[in-house]
Amino acid sequence: MTLPHRYISLAIGITGAVLGASAVALESVWLGAAAGLAALVLGILAVIRPPVAPTTSPSPPVADDASDLGLGAVVAIPVDLDPAHRRITDLEAEVTALSDAATLPNPRDDRTAPTLTDGPSGLFTETYFHVALESRLAAARRHLRPVAVTLMRSVEGPPGDTVVAPPPNRLAEAIRETIREADIACRLDDGTFAVVLEDTPENGAVWTTERIRRNLVSRHGTHTLWAGIACYPAHAFASDDLYRQATQALTAAQDWRQDRIEVALSD
Repeated sequence: MTLPHRYISLAIGITGAVLGASAVALESVWLGAAAGLAALVLGILAVIRPPVAPTTSPSPPVADDASDLGLGAVVAIPVDLDPAHRRITDLEAEVTALSDAATLPNPRDDRTAPTLTDGPSGLFTETYFHVALESRLAAARRHLRPVAVTLMRSVEGPPGDTVVAPPPNRLAEAIRETIREADIACRLDDGTFAVVLEDTPENGAVWTTERIRRNLVSRHGTHTLWAGIACYPAHAFASDDLYRQATQALTAAQDWRQDRIEVALSD
């Protein structure tokens, strides 16, 4: 077994000290020379002694940039994007359903295309009515809200053998003054007035129609008004079926020789 360097130096130093003491006590030249030789060897060993490597503790692993910045924690956090994706999908569907109706101009704007508005009344046309009705029904299905359709016709004075059709703008003005901004008023190709009432059940549609009749009479004197009402989802689910139900209700109302509001029968 090899002795460590420091133990060899210690042994030589002790030997030299013993020889030196013996040389003094015995007055021996040879012992003094041996002690001097031991001192020389000890000095040489001290000169050629290998440097001692400093003791160092293992350095901790250096964290990468991602760890320093805390990005590892960010990556490890599970992100649930499903609700956001569902919300985006729902909004895209709503925008698609309402795009046609939302991009159509205001009927009161003089620059409105003639194909979208009825000239005599200033209301929207039948083409717009069917597009808007389909759009409102699509939104109503998503949000579980009712939609009502009211079809109206009127004559000036009491109904009799001679029926006088009033100017279209009279009933149009009464409708505009009564309905909300979210509602849609149209005049169909056959002269029938149609109103789409958003978020309105059957009783609300009846009351709105009665207010239109009163507004018409208060502005322009005696008029007779007939109306047919159909509601989603009480009477129909599809736009064509809802329009058909409202038309049948209007036909039933016109059988009366007085003001009459008829509500469609539930299937």
